[in-house]
Amino acid sequence: DVARLNRSHGTPEDHLKVYNNVRKASEATGRNVAALVDLQGPKIRCGWFKKNADGEDKFSCSSARNSSSPLMLEGDEHITSTTFKGLPGDCHPGDPILIDDGKVRLEVTKVEGNNVYTKVVVAGPVSSHKGINLPGVAVSLPALTEKDEADLRWAIRTGADVIAIFVRFATDIDRAHEIMDEEGRRIPIIADREAAGSGEPRRDRQTFDGVMAARGDMAVECPL
Repeated sequence: DVARLNRSHGTPEDHLKVYNNVRKASEATGRNVAALVDLQGPKIRCGWFKKNADGEDKFSCSSARNSSSPLMLEGDEHITSTTFKGLPGDCHPGDPILIDDGKVRLEVTKVEGNNVYTKVVVAGPVSSHKGINLPGVAVSLPALTEKDEADLRWAIRTGADVIAIFVRFATDIDRAHEIMDEEGRRIPIIADREAAGSGEPRRDRQTFDGVMAARGDMAVECPL
């Protein structure tokens, strides 16, 4: 009895239409249906790839170097830029890096300056803006990005019943509460657990109003 509005995709206008439809359907059927706005959270992605011989921005990964250089650096079969400038500071030799929901698996061999050098463990095609997962790595990203904060304010003003935020630590709830207080309305907050083995799940249950397992991201990072 909850409709989830995923703010990883779509525009506020798109979601407002869905929100209004949920309210109309709830009233028409006489059923209480809550509107949950799920904030995107920090996402790490590859940058742009140059066109290959076939005119596609896709390459088969052979050797790899991930760079936190600006995104105007065009990737190829050897190098890609990333949206995460802190990658070299967070990675260490031996750490895994997964691309495109784990279809491509790399292992960090060394870090020099802004470059993270890796060897390919599981090869495969890579292309522009594919997601990057860093299982087991303590990523130095805020729980709420600027986009998340704007989306949270939109959700509160629109009338959402519940919020879900990406969580690593119990204290990640503090900024969300600050924004709610600024907007003059507090609503329940769900801890969205996307990373395997990170944070303080026991304290999550004591601090948040509920816990949601984001099975897509966790399935990438957790072995069977």
